[in-house]
Amino acid sequence: MKKKFKLEDLDCANCAAKMEESIKKIAGVRDASVSFMTQKMTVEADDERFDEIMKEVVAVCAKVEPDCRILL
Repeated sequence: MKKKFKLEDLDCANCAAKMEESIKKIAGVRDASVSFMTQKMTVEADDERFDEIMKEVVAVCAKVEPDCRILL
């Protein structure tokens, strides 16, 4: 399953790159992209575990950029 999410308060391109790198390391994630310019994130992951994976994605993103919110 591949889904796009809007981001709020992503402050810099470097943080976006760190978030993308961390998301790609999560088990079950096939691909991910985080765009600072468009404030959007795309996650492609296993269908049956997608909700569980997204909880991990939110936690990872909060570590990198505590002010950033993912609009699920």
